Amino acid sequence: MKGAVLYGPRDVRYEDRAEPKIVRPTDAIIGMSATCVCGSDLWPYRGFNPAAEPSPMGHEYCGIVEEVGREVTSVKPGQFVIGSFFASDNSCPICKAGYQSSCQHAEFVGGAQAPLLRVPLADGTLVATPGAPSTDMIPSLLATSDVFGTGWFAADAANVKPGMTVAVVGDGAVGLLGALSAKRMGAERIIAMSRHEARQKLAREFGATDIVTERGEEGVARIKDLTNGIGADAVLECVGTQESMKQAIGSARKGGYVSYVGVPHGVQLEGQELFFAHVHLHGGPAPVRRFLPKLIDLVLNDKVDPGKVFDLALPLDQVAEGYRAMDERRAIKTLLQP
Repeated sequence: MKGAVLYGPRDVRYEDRAEPKIVRPTDAIIGMSATCVCGSDLWPYRGFNPAAEPSPMGHEYCGIVEEVGREVTSVKPGQFVIGSFFASDNSCPICKAGYQSSCQHAEFVGGAQAPLLRVPLADGTLVATPGAPSTDMIPSLLATSDVFGTGWFAADAANVKPGMTVAVVGDGAVGLLGALSAKRMGAERIIAMSRHEARQKLAREFGATDIVTERGEEGVARIKDLTNGIGADAVLECVGTQESMKQAIGSARKGGYVSYVGVPHGVQLEGQELFFAHVHLHGGPAPVRRFLPKLIDLVLNDKVDPGKVFDLALPLDQVAEGYRAMDERRAIKTLLQP
């Protein structure tokens, strides 16, 4: 089969790759209905995470089960399934506490930008839909596998409650779906930080009540101005840079909550500043598996449409253009169809 392979900075190729096979009796093979390019894929694409050898790309997926190992019992061939970017047994003490992305037996699920994907620990990782979804629902169901699940975790980790004021740092797909998640959780005011008109528009569709274009200290000052000098009750950090983290912590009220779900690059927190910030910090790799059943239900019952973040759809063999479009901010998120 052919799939996406990263050779170096801005060098993604669609080329022959080995077809995945059942390796362990707990594996499943998925025939991809859709996959996509993740914002976190842009870090290695831009050369920030150099790989020692060509790397198969992609970790967001949904599709039809083609084959299962002999020990798999919860899914079967023919079912439509969605899974997380971390395989988990969903039964260890860490999983039971709700942190499946740090499962004691976790495995990263990579290579999803291809027609077929091997998913380890299938029983604990995959969630089947009640039946075959309609074609128009597939983008939103795909979003639950990572970007919506991560946005939901951002709001959950920031303790978003009804009536709160929430600020979202980052206008990528995760930030936008963080705003959607905060709205679903009852936030009264949602301040989206964005300088991009199309993203501002979608943020408002998802529930943002205010847009802040300033960044850094000016952005913090603007948030304080909008909240009578207090700061936001909850702040969702959805980028992963030093500036975005400092902006998030600075924008929170004393005793407020800051979540961080952007993959960190160069982030260092100064102890004295953090001590006097007086905020709760919580985040990390989103435990998407914890939220999948709820998010799938929301999509299937037409309560949310997270698939709107896909503003570019391409056939899989044009994956390199999908990366370029996101890198150049011509697209929020690229959907890839095998």
